[in-house]
Amino acid sequence: MMLCAAAEQAGLLTTPAPAPASARPSTEARAATAAADPGPNLAGLLERVQEIPFRTATDSLLIDVSRPHEAPMEEFRALRTRLNHMKSLQPIHTLVVTSPSPAEGKSLSAGNLALAEAHLAGNVTLLADFDFRRPIVHTLFQTDRSPGITDYLLGKIPLHQAFRKIAGTNLYIMPAGEAVINPLELLNLREVKLLLDRLPTLFNWVIIDSPPLLFAADANLLSTLCHGTLLVVRIGHTTIDSVTRAMQSLCNNNVLGIVVNGARRGELYSKYTYYHSYYTPKDDDRGELEEIAAENPPVESK
Repeated sequence: MMLCAAAEQAGLLTTPAPAPASARPSTEARAATAAADPGPNLAGLLERVQEIPFRTATDSLLIDVSRPHEAPMEEFRALRTRLNHMKSLQPIHTLVVTSPSPAEGKSLSAGNLALAEAHLAGNVTLLADFDFRRPIVHTLFQTDRSPGITDYLLGKIPLHQAFRKIAGTNLYIMPAGEAVINPLELLNLREVKLLLDRLPTLFNWVIIDSPPLLFAADANLLSTLCHGTLLVVRIGHTTIDSVTRAMQSLCNNNVLGIVVNGARRGELYSKYTYYHSYYTPKDDDRGELEEIAAENPPVESK
């Protein structure tokens, strides 16, 4: 299946009359022009980004980073650790989060992973909503959908207006922007690749929420423009066949892992409640621990 589509077909650009052969630039000239274009100028961009309060939808199920011992936060910290380890072994800065089908929790997983990453000191993280068909990032963080990514790609706003900074955190978000009738053609614009190539100069992680793989070609295209893909599935909802077809649909073999949603809440909480009750000292245990420490002073290394 061909994923590339000309911007002219989308009605985004006007098609000029063909130039005479003698007036057309050579292949070498076109390559030199492309190489000379470094993409958008990001100098001083973050200083101009609007800051919004950290306000999440009450029913969003986003993790609470101020309560690190709760089971959902522990799970996304574990995912963060695995991804950061992979990043230490190979250059991974841009990550597409997708799923085989709708309602499998990809957007929630992308949001929670971004929050977990941004919780690390100095780990500046971007959550970008490239699901132009059914965007939800703006709803999760209680902000406006527009201005956003589509507004920038259509030339309606400067780039910094497509961002929001979540106050008190290292997290930035890019809402989807105004609705468009041709999302795939918009994603094929050269500006998308230039933007994704340049964003890692500002952010340690660029986490991209995209449409499901089996319902649109958007995620497949985005995966070819990014360093890795994370597949989200849901227990009791995702079938093995849909996972197989989703994996086969990807042009790039860059799936870093699979996130499984839908585990029973009781199982997770009982596991982490036991862990923390076992390893966290109670008030009446502290005196005993201090006595043990006094009787067993640390041995100095020579």
